[in-house]
Amino acid sequence: MLDVNATQLFVPPGVWRGSSAAVAMLTFDVDAETPLLAEDERYAAHLSTMSHQAYGPKVGVPRILKMLARRGMRATFFFPGLTAERWPRALELVLEAGHEVALHGYTHKSPVYLTPQEQREEIERGLAALGKFGVTPAGYRAPMWSTAKSTMEALAGYGIRYDSSLFDDDRPYLLDTPTGRIAELPIHWCLDDWEQYIYVPDPDFGHTINRPSIVAQLWTEELDAMRDTGSLAVLTCHPFCSGRPSRLRAIESFIDFAEACGDVRFARADELSAALLATPADAISEERTE
Repeated sequence: MLDVNATQLFVPPGVWRGSSAAVAMLTFDVDAETPLLAEDERYAAHLSTMSHQAYGPKVGVPRILKMLARRGMRATFFFPGLTAERWPRALELVLEAGHEVALHGYTHKSPVYLTPQEQREEIERGLAALGKFGVTPAGYRAPMWSTAKSTMEALAGYGIRYDSSLFDDDRPYLLDTPTGRIAELPIHWCLDDWEQYIYVPDPDFGHTINRPSIVAQLWTEELDAMRDTGSLAVLTCHPFCSGRPSRLRAIESFIDFAEACGDVRFARADELSAALLATPADAISEERTE
């Protein structure tokens, strides 16, 4: 059981998967420089490293949006509030293209290292930053996927309807928390581009630069297996990583494979969570039956 004051609830697969063998989601965390500044504000003086992160909102986001438009795909973009303030045009472009904008904290500081009050302040400042663009986010993703008990228990009270930060399943479920019910859209490192591409020596964020063809193979093999298990494949990419030309092709390879399967449905996070939360009470169980 999760160490959180919540009841885990399950819904029939037909509610969220329909007749499809699996569901795929395209999500993008527009971190920009926030991970550096959350680590230590002195990194603001590291121009090379800061420019590495700035590639995301400057080049990666517009390039990703063009690819999604060309492919007719809709996606969910998770913005830290500070990114929205530093790079307002990037968020505006996402909204203009008709994609979902969701909350990714404010400073990108890990909630597990903050007090409960600081966790609430991160949510509130993030909501205020997105609200300046007319965005009332339906969803939340914890910075660094580092979720805290207090944050999880508080989300519904802020109007958040889904979270995408937990690893304990590969199928979505519901959580009844002290502040209300939310949907959980589970994630995993193997479908995240950070572990595949990050080379940032200072701060020590990673020392791996994989070939995009290898990454595409990893992602498509995972999705293929998920077709047998009736799972949710949440692809998580960062524009400063996957906005690079060859890496964008890896995302397209994932899309190509999913479309060729014929039994994989793409969904946006807010749409999938809305279907889960609309499940009739008599169809919800505290035990998974599928």
